[in-house]
Amino acid sequence: MSALWTAAEAARATGGRTAGAWQATGVSIDTRTLAPGDLFVALAAQRDGHEFVARALELGAAAALVSHVPEGVSGDAPLLVADDTLAALTALGAVGRARTRARVVAVTGSVGKTSTKDMLRTALAAQAPTHAADKSYNNHWGVPLTLARMPRDTRFAVIEIGMNRPGEIAPLARLARPHVGIVTTVAAAHMESFGSLDEIAREKASLAEGLVPGGVMILNRDTGTYPVQRGVVGRLGVRCLSFGGSALAHYRLSDTNLTETAVTARAACMGAPQIFKLAQPGRHLAMNAMAVLAAVDALGADRARAALALAGWSAPEGRGARWIIALGGGGIDGHVHLIDESYNANPAAMAAAFEVFAVTQPRDGQGRVARGRRIALLADMLELGADGPALHAQLAALPALAAVDTVHCAGPLMKHLHAALPHKKRGLWCADSAALAARVPRLVDAGDVVMCKGSNGSRVGLLVQAIKKLGDARPLDAQGTE
Repeated sequence: MSALWTAAEAARATGGRTAGAWQATGVSIDTRTLAPGDLFVALAAQRDGHEFVARALELGAAAALVSHVPEGVSGDAPLLVADDTLAALTALGAVGRARTRARVVAVTGSVGKTSTKDMLRTALAAQAPTHAADKSYNNHWGVPLTLARMPRDTRFAVIEIGMNRPGEIAPLARLARPHVGIVTTVAAAHMESFGSLDEIAREKASLAEGLVPGGVMILNRDTGTYPVQRGVVGRLGVRCLSFGGSALAHYRLSDTNLTETAVTARAACMGAPQIFKLAQPGRHLAMNAMAVLAAVDALGADRARAALALAGWSAPEGRGARWIIALGGGGIDGHVHLIDESYNANPAAMAAAFEVFAVTQPRDGQGRVARGRRIALLADMLELGADGPALHAQLAALPALAAVDTVHCAGPLMKHLHAALPHKKRGLWCADSAALAARVPRLVDAGDVVMCKGSNGSRVGLLVQAIKKLGDARPLDAQGTE
């Protein structure tokens, strides 16, 4: 494997001091996922990364980026010493971005960032070397890390950019310097830090501040805050394209057909007809794909090839990934179908997830209960501010909830939904996800379809793991089979 960073290059990029002629083939901030040959960056997070430098070198790290020689590490170890390791990683990312000829697209939005990022990677990788983070690395260290990991021969790069509070997106956009920016949608998320949806919209639109000259912004025409975002982009003198179901959208989704395992769509892209399929149900996913097709055109890639490639895309873990759990040896006692929506949640994402859940069919005649059921396990949606209780209660009015048999809830905010549910759909309420997870074996039966959703901070993953532990859990492939 060719060198991603030589000692001399990394020192010049960061302004750090190093000795020796080491070469790194990757960049890592976590010894649990470090590969031999990585440059380990000792960031200060929940724990100081300097505590793990010795372990990183034992695991085969080519060198470590540090602010001082850590205790237990020899002074002649392969170290790159800089005053501030996060600043040094950011500088490394800036140089990593500058040294390639890559066409870059940056994605932000209240819902659908990671799915859209992964769709873009699938669509573009079919045409040229494409770089994107495997995970949702979209914050003040995730964006620099993604850029620092970019191979020299990258031709397309996809950078996800997120935020928790005002003023975070523009600096990351300036670092990524994208040719194309996408805002998937604007919804009630992180409301604790913002006074209104318009403020969130302006923050998302500030992505345009980092575009290279001649860059293009792609906005969701269907959102109520589109005029706000269009105004921000217009004042910056940036060209704007739109997507959505609106007749005014440049990339218009005109028709969708949902099945249990897929969505097929008809669209018009700048007036030209386009048909595509995703091997994952959900009109919201088809809408994200419209943003992808707009970006493909803006990047100068082949939209027809991209549309074909999207048929092979599958949802990432925690964002609609599907599992089949075989109960008993070889599934002799039947199967449970799991929809893992555990990574994050807000009201808009919850509505989209329930729409998909409603078309997923349970199986009758398999378990103790003769009829298969749709069962939702929900945990708190966080960072919604003072409106949090009301927004949870309002989920009871979702039209797709009519197709759900039972809703079990965990957390103080979900208690408001629990109280608002019709009696026949009201399952258990538990104080937290751990308490609800302990009850899972008695709540789920063969033939059931189970969806787990809530904010990551509500530990929804405990519910997912509890269901997987019921039997032999295997992911479903793009055709909806084991």
